[in-house]
Amino acid sequence: MATATTYGARAHARAQEGSRTEAMPVVPAGAWPAPPCEAGHLVWAETVAGGNYTHKVLARGTELRLTDLRGDACAHLLLYAADRPWERLNVADTVKVQWNAYLGEGQLLLSDQGRVLASLVADTSGHHDTLCGTSTLVRNTQRYGDGTPQSASPAGRELFKLAAAKNGLEPRDLPPSLSFFQGVEVRDDGSLDFTGPAGPGGSVTLRAEQDVTVLLANVPHPADPRTEYVSTPLEVLAWRAAATAPGDPLWEATPEGRRAFLNTAEFLAARGLA
Repeated sequence: MATATTYGARAHARAQEGSRTEAMPVVPAGAWPAPPCEAGHLVWAETVAGGNYTHKVLARGTELRLTDLRGDACAHLLLYAADRPWERLNVADTVKVQWNAYLGEGQLLLSDQGRVLASLVADTSGHHDTLCGTSTLVRNTQRYGDGTPQSASPAGRELFKLAAAKNGLEPRDLPPSLSFFQGVEVRDDGSLDFTGPAGPGGSVTLRAEQDVTVLLANVPHPADPRTEYVSTPLEVLAWRAAATAPGDPLWEATPEGRRAFLNTAEFLAARGLA
């Protein structure tokens, strides 16, 4: 189909309606071919290509499942309270408050206000990282020759800048991120050992404990020793569910977690949100 004229370009563009590619959002999300569970209606369905990013505002109680489809995705994640982005994921507090640098089922993702932004309710991968953050323009340029967003080897921080801008945020609003599906372990001497991925099909499920803005960048882990830029598709599905409540095993699992949930509940109650 000729696209040299405006009419031809319009006809070509309209002919693409309904087309599906390997990596794209599905709108409406309910048109996704295989709902993940019976908990509720899908509100987000997308496959994020390697070297790409996505973002969404999710309501409290929404569950978000990330899946490493081919075994070389690396989902770098940032979270913000949706209506007050100065409250955001604090990876250092997430680690130190829970006495654990290794993410897994039952861990909480905390803000610097001592409140829970999201909880990790399921994990079949076990290869994650809270220590290294994401890749940078300088480092990717050194390793791959380029790290700009439009290049074949975009850096995670550069993609986060784009996702942030679409939510009214600036580069100064980007704290250290955490990553799923590519892990590191701390050796006895304090150095880091890159453990790589767990293989295709691993997934993690997060539950939003407040209304949150989610930023995701699917790029290679900064400690990945491979000289080539390897990043495969990431599946993102979210559905309506319910926030964690008192009496839930996750709420009662540890004194630190219980206090974080209480801080969150008190804040939401004061605002008439819970």
